[in-house]
Amino acid sequence: MYATGKVTMAMVDDELSAGGVSQKGCFVIWQMVPNNWLIELVVGGHKVVAGSDGNVAWRHTPWLGAHTAKGGVRPLRRAVQGLDPVAISSVFSAAQHMGEKHISGVDCFMLKLSAEHTDLAERSDSSAEMIKHVTLGYFSQRSGLLVYLEDSYLTRIQTPGSRPTYWETSTCTKIEDYRAVEGMMIAHSGQSTVIITRFGDDFKAGHGVTRMEETYTIDDLAFNVPGLSLDSFIPPQEMQKDYPEETLDWRSPLHR
Repeated sequence: MYATGKVTMAMVDDELSAGGVSQKGCFVIWQMVPNNWLIELVVGGHKVVAGSDGNVAWRHTPWLGAHTAKGGVRPLRRAVQGLDPVAISSVFSAAQHMGEKHISGVDCFMLKLSAEHTDLAERSDSSAEMIKHVTLGYFSQRSGLLVYLEDSYLTRIQTPGSRPTYWETSTCTKIEDYRAVEGMMIAHSGQSTVIITRFGDDFKAGHGVTRMEETYTIDDLAFNVPGLSLDSFIPPQEMQKDYPEETLDWRSPLHR
């Protein structure tokens, strides 16, 4: 699969404030089933690249360079947001039915996924422990298409000599504008809101809250792309040699 699109992002430091200054950008995605993918995102003059070769997931950011992602290989989030019907069905194949709900003007059935303890342990290290990760998918009762996605996880952060703090990240995505592409219904736009809540003894005045808003559109998409091979998903050579994961401060400069 190949896809290109545009994205607009805005970040504010208060949960209830209006959106901050918007930054516009673009992205390109390459994917080969089952677990090979690559995404390049450029926003506000910064470029972030992430990928998976089916065995190792990695990312390259301006503030960390190249490094492996903790835990096992997982599907690309953007693909699960209505781009890849196969990935969506695979992700929610083991989900629990939670009932029905009217959301975004659509009557939906809800499916819930909770990360297993072993998966949480693989995504933790000596300073960051992932406590929980829950995903809720809302599927149209009429079409069966995914129209809304909620994803939240809680992480406990503690370095030697400091008190623990907790980071709760909640992402809600409205998925829409489904169109037929090569016989499959593919979402061509969406809006996401990400709320990061930080709390603990270091936040004497209360919780620290940051909200990010994202709007994205898909401009072009194709399946069975000629010339795409496994060589397209090889991780950077310097990934493990120059950036040992145990020394990384995984937070972006915005949250240090």
